[in-house]
Amino acid sequence: MRKALILALVSMLFAPMLSLLGVAVLVNPAVTNQALCIASGVILGPIPDHLEVTTAGGTTFTLNRAQLTHAATIIETGGRTPGVGRDGILVAIMAALTESTLRQLANVSAYPESAGYPNDGDGGDHDSLGLFQMRPQSGWGTVAQLMDPQYQAAAFYGGPDGPNGGSPRGLLDIPGWQQMDKGEAAQAVEVSAFPDRYQNYEPVARTILQALTITSSPGGSSVPGDASIPETTRLVFPLPTGSYTQTSDFGPRIDPINGERRFHYGTDWAAAAGTPIFALADGVVTYAGMVDGYSGQITIEHTIGGERVATMYIHMWADGIFVHAGDRVIAGQHIGDVGSSGHSTGPHLHFEVHPGGAGADAVDPVPWLAAHGVEGIDAPTAGGPGCAS
Repeated sequence: MRKALILALVSMLFAPMLSLLGVAVLVNPAVTNQALCIASGVILGPIPDHLEVTTAGGTTFTLNRAQLTHAATIIETGGRTPGVGRDGILVAIMAALTESTLRQLANVSAYPESAGYPNDGDGGDHDSLGLFQMRPQSGWGTVAQLMDPQYQAAAFYGGPDGPNGGSPRGLLDIPGWQQMDKGEAAQAVEVSAFPDRYQNYEPVARTILQALTITSSPGGSSVPGDASIPETTRLVFPLPTGSYTQTSDFGPRIDPINGERRFHYGTDWAAAAGTPIFALADGVVTYAGMVDGYSGQITIEHTIGGERVATMYIHMWADGIFVHAGDRVIAGQHIGDVGSSGHSTGPHLHFEVHPGGAGADAVDPVPWLAAHGVEGIDAPTAGGPGCAS
């Protein structure tokens, strides 16, 4: 049963008022700049059904949607990992192309149980598994972990927050990887008996990265491809009047779940599950889906007062997201429903405003909304202490 339902039962027994208080996503800088955007400035766009690519050696082939979805996982994970950047994502895609052609491979002969996890076929290469052909016996993870593409991507990148703990070494654990040839960097992680294979896939990785990401200007604004976003004509508060209670402010706070002092990059408004969420303004959806597989998010880019502005709406359930990346929306359009997915203590909307675009810093939404004359905003209400997500 969903965590939110368990919390709801507890709140019914011990604190009825908690049903009004939901609160806040704890979003750190690496997660906040998502469209799916991230510390790297890489923004994940729509995934095509197929993509024709050509290797350095001149071989042309077509990647299907499943393969491109795995590439998107690698891009998304790398984008959220500080220190990776676009070059690191290229290295990771090159490695996965070389090892598995971007397929999540089981290995029935070595691990019969691997066939019980979602997979794209049986690889059967010694005791290797998954996108990056990682080996449980080498310490990369359990069979269950390595049959998760997102886990494999995080393990490949490694670093201080990676699941490897530096052994085996991920890309970020290799000193000077940024100065290496990209094929050499991939080999440093994979430690393959055929170290020269990776470079052949650099043109393919570049094609994938260009096709699956959204162009971004130095100022952080972004739109799908070369599309322009016209000036919006009105601004609408993202929740119906009278339906919400503000429960957590923008700024430093104590995370109510883990007790850590962290910066909260948005404002939280508690509302009943299923309450409609509206687009603040006319714009283009640059991300709509589940972050890390468990936290629903929509990111929309707008032009407001001649400036590119991104807004982010977080914590919807997967079935409560009603738009797709690339969609054009209008102010007040019903884009999703309030949920409690991810790092959350109850149903609410975590809302962020990023003047300059998704890659730019967030600002306090409440004074920003007031300064821009947003329609439908309630008078300020006092939020409960420590309500957050």
